[in-house]
Parts: sequence; structure tokens; C-alpha cells
Amino acid sequence: MAFSPFKFLQEVRSETTKVTWPTRREVTITTIMVFVMVAVASIFFFAADLVIRYLVTFLLGIR
Repeated sequence: MAFSPFKFLQEVRSETTKVTWPTRREVTITTIMVFVMVAVASIFFFAADLVIRYLVTFLLGIR
């Protein structure tokens, strides 16, 4: 079975026509949602880090 780059590219082009591409609005909304979730996650982990640091310093009697 021989490999044909031309046939491969034809099949790739054929498959890309079957893809449902997102609209600009969908991409924008999804991007905003990602940034919001990153902000929420970073606030959560910052707060969790503060709590854990406080508990460890309290239990170990540091300061």
C-alpha cells in the first residue's frame, strides 16, 4: 500500500468541509468564559493557599 501525499491532502480537504466551524460570536463568548473561569480558579486557589498557610503556621507555632 503506497502513500500518496496528494490523496492524503484531498481527504483532509474533504474532511475539513464536514467540520462545523464556530461563529465569531461563539468564539468570543467561549474565550470570555475561559477568562472568567481562570479568574475564579485563581481566587479560589489563592484563598485556599492562605487558609492552608494559616493552619500550618498555627499548628507549627511559627511566629
